[in-house]
Amino acid sequence: MRNITVAHSPDADDIFMYYAIKFGWVSAPDTNFQNIALDIETLNQKALNNIYDICAISFALYPKIRDEYALLRTAVSFGEGYGPKLIKQKNKTLKRHFKVALSGEHTTNALLFRIVYPDAKIVYKNFLEIEDAVIQGEVDAGVLIHESILDFDENLEVERELWDVWRELCKEDLPLPLGGMAIRRSIPLNQAIQYEALLTKAVQVAHDNQKLLSKMLLQRGLIRVDAQTLETYLSLYANAKSISMDEAQLSAVDKLFAIGYDHGFYDAKITARDLMIPTEYESIRNS
Repeated sequence: MRNITVAHSPDADDIFMYYAIKFGWVSAPDTNFQNIALDIETLNQKALNNIYDICAISFALYPKIRDEYALLRTAVSFGEGYGPKLIKQKNKTLKRHFKVALSGEHTTNALLFRIVYPDAKIVYKNFLEIEDAVIQGEVDAGVLIHESILDFDENLEVERELWDVWRELCKEDLPLPLGGMAIRRSIPLNQAIQYEALLTKAVQVAHDNQKLLSKMLLQRGLIRVDAQTLETYLSLYANAKSISMDEAQLSAVDKLFAIGYDHGFYDAKITARDLMIPTEYESIRNS
């Protein structure tokens, strides 16, 4: 029996997409999947240190781990007309060197933010602590992610949508790449193909059984939000387009990598398609 670690964040979309495996609806012979739930920046740091077999990551991190991990096509989250929000106290004017709380150095929102606000003073916090840090005046502003974008304190307001930042930098009609999954290159290729197919099936099954799975997650206290908020959040970040990346999503990931390279954040300009598992190997091997 092979033991494979699958690390994901504790936010609603990641849990939703993984739990078809946890509940035994989808499984692989001779493989035991062990899940670990950690905040996204902790996962990014773990991936930098090659800790887990399969790991949720921010897309912005991937160029830095490309030698150790292949990018998976499934369990992805994109924004389309929405995304992280830069918030501040109402009627507060942000100065050039304003202090801001971000959810992690290697997150996609941090990459975009640092490009458009190069003079801001950044502190990194767990994403669950950012709203309170702004309310208490510990920081001038903060970038909200995950389900925090749906409901925040009435004394706060949106300074800027990172979706708008993305469109300004991207200059194309492409979705905003936020989170994806990566798999260790040290895993034998035939197994890696099998695991990607299994994860894809798990996301498909979760999507096809959304009401039942959501009810089970809520009953077990595995989700931080109520049923209505969960439904809204899943429609944004764990939907039919999360099952397997389409051409527009792949192009968006490539564009993100290009933007990061052009602004000096990466050491090479890469494309997602060249760094994924070659699934065609399976059909060639069996032909």
